[in-house]
Order: sequence, then C-alpha cells, then structure tokens
Amino acid sequence: MYAVFTTGGKQYKASANDVLYIEKLDAEAGSVITFDEILLIGEDGNVTVGNPFVKGAKVEAKVEKNGKGKKIKIFKYKPKKGYRKRGGHRQPYTKITVTSVTK
Repeated sequence: MYAVFTTGGKQYKASANDVLYIEKLDAEAGSVITFDEILLIGEDGNVTVGNPFVKGAKVEAKVEKNGKGKKIKIFKYKPKKGYRKRGGHRQPYTKITVTSVTK
C-alpha cells in the first residue's frame, strides 16, 4: 500500500519503511508524527483519490533527525561594473521513516 501526502507545500509518495527527506518540521528526533492530509491511496491496483483528502487515511512516521542539506552556491555579478557578490543557502530538512500507511 502506498499513499501520496502533502506537507510543507510539497507532495510525497510513501509506503511502509520508506525513508524521506521532507521540509523541516518542529518535531524532536525519535518522536512519532501523523500526516492526515492524504491525497491518494493505492493498494493492489485499487486507487482511492480524495476530494481534496481521503477521509480516515493517515501516514505515521518516526522522526530520525533534523538537519541541513548541502550548500547551494549563489554568485551575482554585473559585467563591467566591478560588482560581485557571493552567497549560499542550506535548506533545513527533517528525515523521517514511514512506519505505517492506513486507509
């Protein structure tokens, strides 16, 4: 069984024992979180699509850790003007392991 759920403005496909890197959540490592905004559930060829969400469906996951991704380098310049600016960004994430998908 798999499910498509939404969190942090993005959609993720998950099934049991999947490891996902999602947008950062305010949850401690080791805690259990539940996602109830399930857009779609699929099982053995049967697909249930929500309007907008599937009622009663949920995805439970365990928070493994919170961290930051690799640095993205940003470089701005304007030719012939001597303007150069360097910067970067590290996107925070939460690593989760999906424990169960229920309908």
